[in-house]
Amino acid sequence: MLELSGVSKSFGGVHAVRDVSFVLDAREVRGLIGPNGAGKSTLVNLISGLLVPTSGSMTLNGTSLTGKSAHQRARLGIARTFQNLRVFPSLSVEQNIDVARYAGSGTALPEAAIEEFGLRDKLTLPANALSYGDQRRLEIVRGLALKPKVLMLDEPAAGMNEEETDALGRALKWVQRAADCALFVIDHDLKFIMTLCDRITVLDMGAIIAEGSPQDITKYPKVINAYLGEEVGAEA
Repeated sequence: MLELSGVSKSFGGVHAVRDVSFVLDAREVRGLIGPNGAGKSTLVNLISGLLVPTSGSMTLNGTSLTGKSAHQRARLGIARTFQNLRVFPSLSVEQNIDVARYAGSGTALPEAAIEEFGLRDKLTLPANALSYGDQRRLEIVRGLALKPKVLMLDEPAAGMNEEETDALGRALKWVQRAADCALFVIDHDLKFIMTLCDRITVLDMGAIIAEGSPQDITKYPKVINAYLGEEVGAEA
């Protein structure tokens, strides 16, 4: 599905992403975790085309992404949300979704997703009238309207309480079953990531230090030291 080979990104003398290689399988739910400054958002920006890698290559279903702009990658099937909300505030909820629906290849899934993410009775509201959590959910539904092969979610549970986070996790599990796409999820909520994901990739200082199932990655000493903390490591 999505394959990265030796992808690196430097900003002057700062190596934000270092020689990252992995394969994201079709319909896989992959978590991406790491401490602040590990390069997680930079990696998502490289995949989505907002940044150009210093070296390395990326392919989607065998098609090279080299030289492809962000909107070209979106048409090929790479959709994303952002760490900071990027809804169109003056457009209605339905218009926000339609922007992506018209840009993509069209799909009936957004109708079901609108229900699943609790937006049916809010379609006529301007996006900036929604609660923070609903704006997060709108971004996800808008991404699904592109009919993506890969949907990347950058901190989708940020700012949500425990009840909202649990509901989001259930909705994303529905996406895994209903949508023919892979999910690539960044989040600092470890319980959310561990419950949601099939596999987890751990970044530190821009490099992959561990990959595996949620159960496996808690056993890596490098992960415990870099991200999870001794207490979590001891429980594992």
